Amino acid sequence: MRRQEMNSFEIYKKMDDDVQAIYRSRLLTEILLSLNEGSKKLSQLREITGSTSQAIIPKLRKLEADHLIETKEHEYFLTSAGKIVASGIDDSFVTFWTINKFKHFWLRHYLEGIPSPLLKEIGCLYESEVIMDKGMKILNVYNNQLKMLKEADHIYGISSVVTEGYADSISERVKEGIPIELIVPFHVAGELKLSPYVEKLAALKDYENFKLMVMDEDIKVGLIVTDKRLSFPEITRPVISTLSDVTWITGWEEMLGFIITSSGLREIELIFNCLSIVRVSE
Repeated sequence: MRRQEMNSFEIYKKMDDDVQAIYRSRLLTEILLSLNEGSKKLSQLREITGSTSQAIIPKLRKLEADHLIETKEHEYFLTSAGKIVASGIDDSFVTFWTINKFKHFWLRHYLEGIPSPLLKEIGCLYESEVIMDKGMKILNVYNNQLKMLKEADHIYGISSVVTEGYADSISERVKEGIPIELIVPFHVAGELKLSPYVEKLAALKDYENFKLMVMDEDIKVGLIVTDKRLSFPEITRPVISTLSDVTWITGWEEMLGFIITSSGLREIELIFNCLSIVRVSE
């Protein structure tokens, strides 16, 4: 298949009628979203959409003509192409919902520092809840972050700074068998070669549940994701920009793991006998 160079606007203009037919039709959208959850009979689609068979059937025929759905034994299924389209529609709605639900939160936070694969999946946060620290003291923020690490069943993190307390908490959880994967820039990797961090890392060399990654670009945000919470800094309080005073209860916990496998980060291995850092995968 030959690739044609078009930007999103040009694609939209070419597909204008088809795109608007779906997004402007409540019934078409509801049918696709319903079938995205599994096959449905006509009676089920009537109940879900609140529409009559006379209204639904023409929409089903259009979707069949577009090869987005098919029928089998009186049930309607998404085709392979239909699954892609329906998933895209579903993603767009949960993204809009998430942005609108937390619009004040987004304005206060440095989203530019979040890797693009995470931003593309920001809709995963639609069921999240924002939890604010009651105080503005850095110590409160720091202690809450350490508590977050202590309560986690697995930890993913992007770190632009390193502290001894943070290193101790990570080390303790690694030894408890908690899976931990961290991403750091080279300047932090360099700090990890110095005391007291090099000794702490040396004690972790045989733990397979601990992985360290390196990112070439400058990391401007600290981001920690656990199975229970997500934490990253506000831009409106630069004095504590390296810590977080907001955490989310979220289902986004696996997304940093996704970044590690999909965004070209390179794994680093700490060679403890010569205290050097090398890239081991491209």
